[in-house]
Amino acid sequence: MENYTVEEYALSSRFKTKRRKKRAVKEDFEKQLIQLRKLEDQLWKKRRDLPLVLLKSPYQKGWQRNFVLRDDIKRSNESSFYQILLEKINTVQYSSEKSFKKKKKRKRKHVYVEKLQTVKEFSESEWRSPKLALTEKEKMHFYKRERWCPNCKRYKIHYVFDEPWRYVFSVRPNMITHTKMVDELLESEIRILDNYIVNQNLRHKINKLVLGKARFSGYYQYENPKEKNPIKNKSLHVLYQQYADENDINHGK
Repeated sequence: MENYTVEEYALSSRFKTKRRKKRAVKEDFEKQLIQLRKLEDQLWKKRRDLPLVLLKSPYQKGWQRNFVLRDDIKRSNESSFYQILLEKINTVQYSSEKSFKKKKKRKRKHVYVEKLQTVKEFSESEWRSPKLALTEKEKMHFYKRERWCPNCKRYKIHYVFDEPWRYVFSVRPNMITHTKMVDELLESEIRILDNYIVNQNLRHKINKLVLGKARFSGYYQYENPKEKNPIKNKSLHVLYQQYADENDINHGK
């Protein structure tokens, strides 16, 4: 009978090696983390699906502002067309002040300026999507515009409505008439699960396992065309020659 090492005997038998045991423990732990995430998603979904309950006494919480048709447009023959379009591109803002002004610092002083609000604009992906609710006639009232995005560090294309003057602001009280139903047993289960994940420091491991590394490392730098680097993609020899030429010109003067 030939002599076998412990590792060779373990590979040819039903016994697991230390490496396989360690791997099995790791896979089992990852499966538990995935189950925790699924349970958490189920609890959150149950909370979102809870119905609204009508309040016995509604109350006002600030103000809301949206767009309505201008009076002269309402009396025109195209009022129905622009009203249907408005339902697709209308936006709503909320504020604690009826004036819809916000505090802004200018020249070391705090001043109040009106909040900017426009009708909905469409990104390039939204414009090409088959789910876009605009008709061909409605699309004719939008124009293509490029705008610098400071977050993405590049220009992005938007499709903007070309006749915003047809709509005016309408400000009215923001009345709260319904509230979300609260399930005490469900809230208790969510708190218990969240405390367990936080106390065991499992949140980062779950996100890394479920969402992947690309979720946290997807930051890219784009060059701003307005601020081009004059020495980019130039060799040292070319830069030295430019420096020498400039010195010769200065000495010649």
